[in-house]
Amino acid sequence: MREYTSAQLEDAVARLYVDACLHLPEWVKERLYAFGNPYIIENFEKNGIIPLCQDTGMAVVYLEVGQDAHIEGSIPDAVNMGVRRAVKDGYLRSSIVADPIRRTNTGDNTPAFIYNELVPGDTVKVTVAPRGFGCENKARVSMLAPADGLEGVKAFVLETARLAVPDACPPVMIGVGIGGNFDRVAYMSKKAVLRPEPNPDPFYAALEEELFAQMTKFAIGVRINTAPTHIAGLPCAVSVGCHSLRTASEVLS
Repeated sequence: MREYTSAQLEDAVARLYVDACLHLPEWVKERLYAFGNPYIIENFEKNGIIPLCQDTGMAVVYLEVGQDAHIEGSIPDAVNMGVRRAVKDGYLRSSIVADPIRRTNTGDNTPAFIYNELVPGDTVKVTVAPRGFGCENKARVSMLAPADGLEGVKAFVLETARLAVPDACPPVMIGVGIGGNFDRVAYMSKKAVLRPEPNPDPFYAALEEELFAQMTKFAIGVRINTAPTHIAGLPCAVSVGCHSLRTASEVLS
């Protein structure tokens, strides 16, 4: 069993959140270069001390925790303390309200939205992916029928992309989830937005390319995640990432 401290996790979250808000991943830069918009490229090349976007986002934190790893202390407390530090040290905007109806701002962008995944090994990988709501508001889930099939999936993805573009700061990255259930399919689509490499299944890699070919005027890529599902269902979800596709990862040491 490999031991980690909550302080290690807190430090990683604080560092990664600021880094994600200030610097684009190299693979995103490459796709923006390929898209050819000089104003976007000029913006991120001159950046480095101010956030890429005024909406520094909801703090979404993905933890891949090895089954032979142990983090002492409270994981949620450590993550949220890291977010508080990032907001203060990085001069990030506080965008979270404590209640969805009464709308009182928490003042420090907490709580973070934390997703834990148990994986083999004894390492802990932390990924911080700030989500602005220009994109988040354009996400959609459809519980398609099995009879809708592949054509139904294509139609839903393309319709969602068309509806999202005006308000999601294009060029966008499209993440698609297919299968699972109502909540799992949304999770898969959001994770797909962050994946630079094609789906390892040639069938879905080809589908990514087919969909992307119909979006090249406003998108920098399409990625698909899938999961087994029920015989009576065909869940499909689409998440959107704006051109400030912010994410940063680190393996605790």
